[in-house]
Amino acid sequence: MADTIAVLDFGSQYTQVIARRIRELKVLSKIYPYNTKANVLKKNRVKGIILSGGPSSVLSKGAPKPDKKIFDMGVPVLGICYGEQLLAHMLGGKVSKSTEREFGHGTLNIAKKGKLFSSLPKKLSVWNSHGDRLTKLPKGFEAIASTENSPYATIQNVEKDFYGIQFHPEVAHSEKGLEVLQNFLVKICGAKPEWSMSSYIKQSVYAIREQVGDKRVILGLSGGVDSSVAAALIHKAIGRQLTCVFVDNGLLRLNERENVKQLYQDHFDLDVRVAAKANLFLSRLKGVSDPERKRKIIGNTFVEVFDEAVTRLKTKGDYQFLAQGTLYPDVIESVAIDGNPAALIKSHHNVGGLPKKMQLKLLEPLRELFKDEVRELGSQLGLPKEVVWRQPFPGPGLGVRVMGSIRKKDLDVLRKADAILHEEMMAADLYYSVWQSFCVFLPVKTVGVMGDERTYENVVALRIVESVDAMTADWSRIPYDVLRTVSNRIINEVSGCNRVVLDISSKPPSTIEWE
Repeated sequence: MADTIAVLDFGSQYTQVIARRIRELKVLSKIYPYNTKANVLKKNRVKGIILSGGPSSVLSKGAPKPDKKIFDMGVPVLGICYGEQLLAHMLGGKVSKSTEREFGHGTLNIAKKGKLFSSLPKKLSVWNSHGDRLTKLPKGFEAIASTENSPYATIQNVEKDFYGIQFHPEVAHSEKGLEVLQNFLVKICGAKPEWSMSSYIKQSVYAIREQVGDKRVILGLSGGVDSSVAAALIHKAIGRQLTCVFVDNGLLRLNERENVKQLYQDHFDLDVRVAAKANLFLSRLKGVSDPERKRKIIGNTFVEVFDEAVTRLKTKGDYQFLAQGTLYPDVIESVAIDGNPAALIKSHHNVGGLPKKMQLKLLEPLRELFKDEVRELGSQLGLPKEVVWRQPFPGPGLGVRVMGSIRKKDLDVLRKADAILHEEMMAADLYYSVWQSFCVFLPVKTVGVMGDERTYENVVALRIVESVDAMTADWSRIPYDVLRTVSNRIINEVSGCNRVVLDISSKPPSTIEWE
């Protein structure tokens, strides 16, 4: 078994980023609820423990705390941000409210390198995000680095191998952050960098076979990266015990249904069934403008359709599992993982469980992976580039890219405009170099002039962003000539649109999708 680092999750949206960075360093990471008992971690023979950040204050009543016995396990502990404050607080130090909060870039001045900062410069640009700060060290600890407002920005107890850092080494904004984590993993924990995607595949195949046994699985196949890779992984594990159901919800991209059916039935020997339910979805969405209501209607209807599919399929086999391509970012934005106090950003139809009446258990083999890891997994499973590197597409489909109430004619406008953007991004060799590029239909009409005649038609917005893991994103600087071609084609070729605009907002504060 590969060496494992336990990441205790205190509700930070960076928790999964920590785990991901550890896996990038070829060490297996596993996220546990913050209150996981020390004996459970002992049983799993973890080589080290990381306490994540979190939205709480250690000074607040009911602030989440770990099992204190983790400090008696004899394994190294690293506290990050809230984790540092928690470590110090629980071991006899003092944490206070700071009059000068630290958010964003700061300068870390390293007074003593030790193992944690081995081979690193004495000054680093780091990313901070905290209001409280450590004001008194626990017994046996020393300060080895400081920032402008935090004299105890890094602390250590060498005898026990306990470390605390106030900044976030896991984010890209922190200079040498990966090296800091690597020093903790290798030089302090003694973890061997032996984990790989191939080992993940072996472990996942074994786990799926153990979980499913001789039962059958239904998977909602959308044609996107997530569901495709999930299908390939599950199919590798259990073969024809897997049945894929493709739901035509009327919210698909141009020719999506035909393309998916042909690709997976003809080339991958997958059992694919099509549920043509466009009229059902669109009738239930009629007149609905609120984005959360739309998501919930789409999600609930999606579940109903699968319930119908289960009823039909159960006459032909023992189906007991519903598989989904749920990823970490979906979970982070939708629900608090394992009950942790994370803030809800938006709901995802494939997160949060299934109704009891469906009588199915969830199978989510990608739940601990980020998008780039899923792409690597898909490549190793032999999926073609057009599948593996296809841009993310939301579960609710175009339902969250039509602003306001959804009408079929507006969807038709959006589909055609989106297809043009896709064609031109491919032609310019830009499609695979950005995270997402898509169109949004705006319920705004503007005056135009076409052929010396006045027009009064809708607006389409272009959303083109760059990202690594969807947690943050920035708008992509696409060449003007490409944008001009896209705009001209949409206005000239798509009836119902006379204006194209470009979204130049970043995440945060905006989201990638508009709804």
